[in-house]
Amino acid sequence: MPANARNVLILMFGLFLGVVLALGQSVFADKNSSSVYDGIPLEDIRTLSEVFGKIKENYVEKIDDKTLLTNAIRGMLSGLDPHSSFLDLDEFKELTVGTRGEFGGLGIVVGMENGFVKVISPIDDTPAQRAGIKAGDLIIRLDKKPVKGMELDEAVKLMRGKPGEPIDLLVSREGVDKPFKVTVVRDKIRVKSVKYRVLEPGYGYIRITQFQERTGEDLLKAIDDIKKKNKKTGVNGLVLDLRNNPGGLLDAAVAVSDAFLTEGVIVSVRGRHRDSQHSFQATPVDRINGIPLVVLVNGGSASASEIVAGALQDHKRAVIMGTQTFGKGSVQSIVKLGNNTALKMTTARYYTPNDRTIQAKGITPDIKISHVEVAVKKGDDPYVKEADLQGHLMNDKNPDIEKKINKKNESDSKEKPLASKDYPLYEALNLLKGLHLLSGMK
Repeated sequence: MPANARNVLILMFGLFLGVVLALGQSVFADKNSSSVYDGIPLEDIRTLSEVFGKIKENYVEKIDDKTLLTNAIRGMLSGLDPHSSFLDLDEFKELTVGTRGEFGGLGIVVGMENGFVKVISPIDDTPAQRAGIKAGDLIIRLDKKPVKGMELDEAVKLMRGKPGEPIDLLVSREGVDKPFKVTVVRDKIRVKSVKYRVLEPGYGYIRITQFQERTGEDLLKAIDDIKKKNKKTGVNGLVLDLRNNPGGLLDAAVAVSDAFLTEGVIVSVRGRHRDSQHSFQATPVDRINGIPLVVLVNGGSASASEIVAGALQDHKRAVIMGTQTFGKGSVQSIVKLGNNTALKMTTARYYTPNDRTIQAKGITPDIKISHVEVAVKKGDDPYVKEADLQGHLMNDKNPDIEKKINKKNESDSKEKPLASKDYPLYEALNLLKGLHLLSGMK
């Protein structure tokens, strides 16, 4: 055997011996595991070693061992499922920073579908969302490079870049006849996980854009502030908006669910081994004291969002409203390696309190409502009031009422009604009002 080939064989054998030892340790750590390692697949290692040698010897350009081995590792993981991958030094750093709410790019969460990059969801207040990218879009070309045949990591790297640099995306969208170009200018993405406001006196709105380290803590602050702003009326209902939320940290999803539940299971996580099986329980404090809760979801609501929606739905604590969610029911673990790299690997599935799995299915809303655009006509009330008649008598008891009417008409003409800005949210608010009325009649 030539020296080069022998060295390659030794190298590959050493590599796989390390893998075998690592696997062996994991098996011995859980002796009751049903999985048993069957030994070294010598024929497959021999084939891999032969391919490695042929590439080194015959490939058109000289390629170093590290690149070949890294590509082999990437191939091992990407062949398992769309969510498992090898993270090099830069990717591992970016993942860590991303869970803390700051990273660079376009502001979209993506996966692969039929060889194309699929947008799982655009992130709020990012270049991609402002450019009109929507959940479900397929990106088929990046600048002049076709996406077909690329690995997801390669496509993601092409989408990264310095803030201010534009990139042209060729996008295919369901319901649109042909692909169209969208230019997105890269920017530094700083994601604020929790946003909130008062919709009307007594009714609050909280939006969670993704689940980060501080999401649970920030949610509680938002609830407290909404309570303060509604001291006179009290809080009669709350909308929790999880639309286009791609997920994030499991612990954050548990914390958000726990804020509204008082008992029972929130989510169960089950992997192959005993140490990857967990059940998370609610603590006995509902932060909004049982007031009506509506959760908005759509096809961009994935993973941790579905954990929250599923838990609140199974416990009948909230009404889930919107469209079918994404359907990602798997848990990824980050396994750190010794050279500042890591594996992101699917290690378990999660189940809702009623033992439902949403993998490849999603959460079905209690009330299905699509995102539609509503045109509200000015003066849509068909009845003419006395105040509408030209030359009508002034109100002698309240001469300032005319000024108030004129002021209201001016503000109505400036601000779009909620129904035309966000129809699902408009319906959620109406539902909350109805639930509050019903609770007062009991």
